[in-house]
Amino acid sequence: MTRPTENLRAPPYNVPVTNTLQVGLVGFGLAGRVFHAPLIQANPHLRLTHIVQRHGDEARQKYPHAEIVRDVDTLLAQKSLDLVVVATPNTSHFDIAMRALNAGKHVVGDKPFTITTREADELIDLSRRSGRVLSVFQNRRWDGDFLTVREILGQRLLGRLAEYESRFDRFRPAIKENAWREQDTPGSGVLFDLGSHLIDQAMVLFGPPATIYADLRKQREGAMAVDNFEIHLGYSNLKVTLKAGSLVCEPSPRFVLHATEGSFTKFGLDPQEEALKQGHSPAESGWGEEAPEVWGTLTRCDGAMSRQKYRTLPGRYPDYYSNVYRAITGGEELAVKPEQAREVIRLIDLAERSAREGRLLPVT
Repeated sequence: MTRPTENLRAPPYNVPVTNTLQVGLVGFGLAGRVFHAPLIQANPHLRLTHIVQRHGDEARQKYPHAEIVRDVDTLLAQKSLDLVVVATPNTSHFDIAMRALNAGKHVVGDKPFTITTREADELIDLSRRSGRVLSVFQNRRWDGDFLTVREILGQRLLGRLAEYESRFDRFRPAIKENAWREQDTPGSGVLFDLGSHLIDQAMVLFGPPATIYADLRKQREGAMAVDNFEIHLGYSNLKVTLKAGSLVCEPSPRFVLHATEGSFTKFGLDPQEEALKQGHSPAESGWGEEAPEVWGTLTRCDGAMSRQKYRTLPGRYPDYYSNVYRAITGGEELAVKPEQAREVIRLIDLAERSAREGRLLPVT
């Protein structure tokens, strides 16, 4: 399957460097260290000037040009900061984002946006009143496989879509002791973690559903937080299934599409996260490109069945912060709006209620 050459490359930054935004990063755990700091560093319009790391010296070693501070108050007192990025445990997202907005900073929060819709509404209201940009790091909108699914659906290569399944599976049978995501606390577990991505992607593709049904489970020995979910979103003439599990040894398809003229199946995960974990920079040549052996399979059933590999579009995580910069400087509409992130939290709320009550719930 071929497509125009220009669609295979991530677009370059094309905003002239008229001003550079100074960025403060709160948190240097997995999210801050692996995702946010490298993406900020790779953007020529952003300068990572301050990092909150409560303990240790890793941030100073990796980013010697940045000032390392030990608490949020010290960070927010820096008048030079334009943007604050919140990459902390989920329960602290609301408080830190609220304090940053009150300090006159633009804010990017890691997903999930907040723990409750009430908190989301408060942040949205404050961002509007303060005139500051507020966004949520839904980086998986820029996964190569998701961009490819959007292309297939946008070009109607399979006709009318009838069924969409998207899933994140892991094999992690052992509980990580002292890991906050494994605790019985608000915002923990895979529903808030991976579910935030899967629900957001479905909403980008299809908009809000009419109904929701969810099955949430704690499958591992000693599990205190949800480690498995299956969510069904109801649309007219379309079945949407979102799944994640922690006891899946045999790989399952990341995406499965069934439509009136064929199907698309995609295994494997977008390579950008692993590249970031290995210390690669998003500024490197070939960033986000996927090996041909893991491209998805497009099957057409119009007469004789035919199968062919469909090239995965390169992933483009850097586009997220490029858009944030342009939104702050007035050059572009914000891609991940807080109102969209709020709807993800509302669907998570409804999924938890559906699982408790064991029934299908209306969404609209």
